[in-house]
Amino acid sequence: MNLRLTPRTCQILRVLLHHSSEWKYGYEISLKTGVKSGTLYPMLKRLADKQLLETVWKSGRHGRPHRHLYRLTSAGLEVGRTAVADVAAIKPGL
Repeated sequence: MNLRLTPRTCQILRVLLHHSSEWKYGYEISLKTGVKSGTLYPMLKRLADKQLLETVWKSGRHGRPHRHLYRLTSAGLEVGRTAVADVAAIKPGL
C-alpha cells in the first residue's frame, strides 16, 4: 500500500486507535490532534480511499448539519498500530 505516514497522519491514527471501535467526528479528531480542518479532512479522505477508514453520515438534528463519522477498518487498525509503534521506537514517550 502506498501511504505516506507523516507525523500528522500518525497523530490522526493514534487518536483513531484510542477506543478504536467507537465512531469519531472530524471535529473531535481536530481538537485532539491540533490538525486544522483544511488539512484534516483531505487526510481522512485519503485514509478512507485507501480502505483504512470507514465513514458514515450522521443525520443532523434540531437544524444541525449532517456530519461524517470515522473509525478504522481492520486494515487501518493494523497500519495504525504499526505506525504508532514505529514512531514510539524512534521517539520514546510519544
